Amino acid sequence: QVQLVESGGGLVQPGGSLRLSCIASGSIFGIYAIGWYRQAPGKQRELVAVSISGGSTNYADSVKGRFTISRDNAKNTVYLQMNSLKSEDTAVYYCNLEPPRPWGQGTQVTVSS
Repeated sequence: QVQLVESGGGLVQPGGSLRLSCIASGSIFGIYAIGWYRQAPGKQRELVAVSISGGSTNYADSVKGRFTISRDNAKNTVYLQMNSLKSEDTAVYYCNLEPPRPWGQGTQVTVSS
C-alpha cells in the first residue's frame, strides 16, 4: 500500500551519530509494525529495531542502549537515531514492514576512522 524510502546514511567516525529517515509515500498511521533492518558484508539481513503501534519498541541486543526508533505519523516518517556507532554497525540499512514486503535500495552506513 505504501512505499518506503530510506535516507540519511553516510560515513561517520566510531563513537559518532547518525539519524536515518524512512519516508513513506502514504500514511503510516494504522500500520502495526515498521522495522529497521541491516545487512553487513557477508552477513544475513537482520532486524535491528521495530516500532509497534501504540508506542512499543524492540531492539536487537547488539544495539540496545545505542539506537532509538521513533515514528512521526504526521510526517509519515520513521527514524532510527544511532549513537555511539561502532565499526560493526557498518551495513546497508533498510526500513520495511514487519513482516517485510519487497526490499528497497536501503542506505549505506559506514563507520570508520
